[in-house]
Amino acid sequence: MLKILLPTFMLFPTITLCKPKQLWPTMSINTFGIALLSMQWFKPSQELTMSFSNYYMSIDYISAPLLTLSCWLTPLMILASQNHLITEPISRKRTFTFIIILLQVSLVLAFSATELIMFFIMFETTLIPTLAIITRWGNQMERLNAGTYFLFYTLIGSLPLLIALLSLQNQIGTLSTHMIQLNQPTMSNTWAHTTWWFALLTAFMIKMPLYGLHLWLPKAHVEAPIAGSMILAAVLLKLGGYGIIRIMPTLNPLSKTLPYPFMVLALWGVIMTSSICLRQTDLKSLIAYSSVSHMGLVIAATLTQTQWAYTGAITLMIAHGLTSSMLFCLANTNYERTHSRTLLLARNMQLLYPLMSLWWLLASLANMAIPPTINLMGELTIIASLFNWSNITILMTGSGTIITATYTLYMLATTQWGGTPSYIKTMPPTHTREHLLMVLHTLPMMLLVMKPELIWGVFY
Repeated sequence: MLKILLPTFMLFPTITLCKPKQLWPTMSINTFGIALLSMQWFKPSQELTMSFSNYYMSIDYISAPLLTLSCWLTPLMILASQNHLITEPISRKRTFTFIIILLQVSLVLAFSATELIMFFIMFETTLIPTLAIITRWGNQMERLNAGTYFLFYTLIGSLPLLIALLSLQNQIGTLSTHMIQLNQPTMSNTWAHTTWWFALLTAFMIKMPLYGLHLWLPKAHVEAPIAGSMILAAVLLKLGGYGIIRIMPTLNPLSKTLPYPFMVLALWGVIMTSSICLRQTDLKSLIAYSSVSHMGLVIAATLTQTQWAYTGAITLMIAHGLTSSMLFCLANTNYERTHSRTLLLARNMQLLYPLMSLWWLLASLANMAIPPTINLMGELTIIASLFNWSNITILMTGSGTIITATYTLYMLATTQWGGTPSYIKTMPPTHTREHLLMVLHTLPMMLLVMKPELIWGVFY
């Protein structure tokens, strides 16, 4: 763990001391080096036991893939943001990079925490850099409104979580996840324990987000700059899924009967948000609602608490993290050239940018969960585990899969084909940096297809 954290902390003085012209190359190389170092975290994912670095931090088969994803996204965010910050003074570029590194540290500490209160503190700490990225570097004036939604939705869910954790500490004397699993609190079906159960899960449901608590997400995505959209879709939503996986085993036996409302909302949300995508005119909003739909499957899977469901949930979280981040990058390349997120104003891009059209096709196929992508592995595993839990779920998950394929084809057809808008006279060419960004998204997906046990851990 220290092999990753120490180089990451060393980036803070590097940002300050680095010469202005060398800031982007230096930070890209250093963060990419840290991302490659983080690959060694996959080794604990093959073992049943946790790999401890100290009493408060450890890695296991659940956290290892998410930790590696967090480190992998940081250099990609720096690569993607260079054009967005090209007119900014050097002091603001340094501040932006500083915030991104701070976010990476917070995420690494959150995913590796063994104490629930430390996880809670880091869970909340990620809020501050993300809020700064959205409200300071967003594109429109509505970014302040989006930041307010993001802040208050998260905080409203977090206060009951804090009270519930303090109550748990008072009851059993520890908040260590290992000790709680050994000495599980006994919960009877009373109003107090039911309220406590909901308090522990609501914050994670808002973060995922669950359908009905999701209104902050499309706003935040649409108004955030490219780096904000990438980290929000790829990693921050997964904090919610990770929290549910960690906290659910401590909530038995109430977890056998109480998840039904959440389960119904999650599965209904898969159909509803997929249907909303069919009516979207805003490209980033469409991808944001697509995230809500995929995370609905993850919520439903984690609430069933079976080995197959956990396997599918972690696989889909990693697959969705890479796919949605890539889609946001592609949407950003369109936005930087047409200065509009409206689908109809950026048509026939296949004629203008043939290579970029290939990346659009690959990202769309992954979003549709076409074989042999890891998206398919995750979705099939979740659908099978939910079918095993209740046969009627196949109606919701099957419908969701069909509508997902429909809106993804709608998005691909609208952006890549059709008549070129008359107002487009000249378009700047694509850059090697943008194609490198797409390769670095696609490469992990292809490698995981060949060796999926890295993220399946010991579940399979």
